[in-house]
Amino acid sequence: MPQFLLDLLSLPPEGSTAAFGIDALHLFVISVTMMSSFGVFLVALYFVVRYRRKHEGQLTEVVAASTKSEMTIIGGILSLFLLWWVIGYHQFVALRQPPEGAMTVYVTAKQWMWKFTYTDGRSATDVLTVPVGRPVKLVMTSRDVIHSFYVPAFRNKQDVLPGRYTTLWFQTTAPGDYPIYCAEYCGISHSMMRGTVSVLTADAYERWLGAPTRDASGQTDLVSYGAEVAAKRECVACHTTTGQRHIGPSWAGLYGSWVTMNDGRRVLADEAYLTRSMMEPNADVVADFKSVMPSYFGILPQPETAALVEYIKSLRNAPVESGVTLPTLEVNVLASTDAGAPNTGVLLLPRIP
Repeated sequence: MPQFLLDLLSLPPEGSTAAFGIDALHLFVISVTMMSSFGVFLVALYFVVRYRRKHEGQLTEVVAASTKSEMTIIGGILSLFLLWWVIGYHQFVALRQPPEGAMTVYVTAKQWMWKFTYTDGRSATDVLTVPVGRPVKLVMTSRDVIHSFYVPAFRNKQDVLPGRYTTLWFQTTAPGDYPIYCAEYCGISHSMMRGTVSVLTADAYERWLGAPTRDASGQTDLVSYGAEVAAKRECVACHTTTGQRHIGPSWAGLYGSWVTMNDGRRVLADEAYLTRSMMEPNADVVADFKSVMPSYFGILPQPETAALVEYIKSLRNAPVESGVTLPTLEVNVLASTDAGAPNTGVLLLPRIP
């Protein structure tokens, strides 16, 4: 997009692979609409002069357009809108489908900060560090109100919702620091909820990876940490890692597969689905399974959630054992006896003789 138009729209230069196409579409739409508006103005000015009243009592001439001209105008306008829609649709699909091998980062929005958790166990506040040229997928949620992750240079924006998980991906084109804004009013310090995407060269990123760091859990490997969380939170009491059927679906081969729900829907088991299943287990109940899992919303902190997702992802190609089926157990959810009190999330499992 020309620099004068970027300045007019208060947009920085393109910083991602998707930005150029989005700017090209905006330039196309803005140019056509501005030229059309100018053409309408010229026609209106011509009509004012051509059909002005020249003397008292003169009646306005009857002007009738032919069917051919009307259909040409209507068809031309409709064709332009359909063309814009097709281009925008393809761009939208590309923005919603990250390429294979994209680097995953978990994002938690909170008044008024951004927290980033990496798959190697690192975490940072308000600074997202990524290598140049590598696709990056963000899995985002909010701890309080609705926020919106917006990087103007990347030309992408995504609402971040409490209790739900949304995704966004980008691929940078040049090293540098790109500002992050919250594009959804989220409270009195909304304008101060800022961050930075720090894009490093390959060598600088390797040096950054080599710097010693640990998150609050003391872990440097989210997969290993996820296995510990699964045991600590008793996830393995209901889910197996070997493909055997149990109270809940097995985690072996789950990530990346299409899962059929009780209502017949088929859902892709990606990061958003896995995290949503932890926080809203009744939203998508897998076919032939009962809705007995308690919600972990407000119980699992973001590092533990990210670790569990990475652990489940590591089991994508895990060998599935056959010939052994665990017994189906009756599960009772222990709830508080006080009316209106929240569920404690404790599972009572009978002993297997």
